Amino acid sequence: MLLAIDVGNTNITFGGYEGDRMTCTFRMTTKQQRTSDEYGISISEMLKLSGYTRESVSGVIIASVVPGLMHSLTSSIEKYFNTKPMIVGPGLKTGIKIVTENPKELGADRVVDAVSAYEKYGGPVLVLDFGTATTYDLVNEKGEFCAGITAPGIRISANALTEGTAKLPEIEIKKPESILAQNTVQSMQAGLVYGQIGQTKYIINRVKKEKGYDSLHVVATGGLGSMIAKEVEEISVYDRNLTLDGLRIIYEKNTR
Repeated sequence: MLLAIDVGNTNITFGGYEGDRMTCTFRMTTKQQRTSDEYGISISEMLKLSGYTRESVSGVIIASVVPGLMHSLTSSIEKYFNTKPMIVGPGLKTGIKIVTENPKELGADRVVDAVSAYEKYGGPVLVLDFGTATTYDLVNEKGEFCAGITAPGIRISANALTEGTAKLPEIEIKKPESILAQNTVQSMQAGLVYGQIGQTKYIINRVKKEKGYDSLHVVATGGLGSMIAKEVEEISVYDRNLTLDGLRIIYEKNTR
């Protein structure tokens, strides 16, 4: 079994693959203070609950945007699973060419999403990842990563509201029935969610206009992506496993 690991700012997401079929998935919160033993034991236990042993894992690939925890995490993989993990970064075959001004500054998660979207849906494709940040990444018809847009994620915006004001409460992020809010919680939900919907629609259409695309495949992923995708007709598909599938694809390109 291949174990794909996506280390984000909020969560670490794991996906187990047998061939191209995902057979299990689980996640833990991102905390830099875990030791290698804590990672090893936690991952082993979650695999066990999914019906797998440590010996079931034949390969591991990791994409991370949190450098501070990589030493402990990679050490745990080597110690508990007896394999050296493949780390997404310069030198790996991806199948796409990054043609932005400074390719080295592009986060591993965005590269993986771009690879996955291009391999699964073709190009041109715009990849929307609604994570801690909301990112919009464009891959053209030739498989070139040619542009990226970064905006605050919905949760970051919500935290900014509550932390930066004395009287606004913490809220559940969901779409209220109407944008015409009648109380404080609904007014915050309306601003956050409908604001994200409006931003998403505008950016997609602006990208189409500037690139001269009559049609553009738009793929959304990330924790809150399904909620936004239901409201934005410009989004072609919501793919919750886009990043993990991309890790599998990159692993296969480098082990053939």
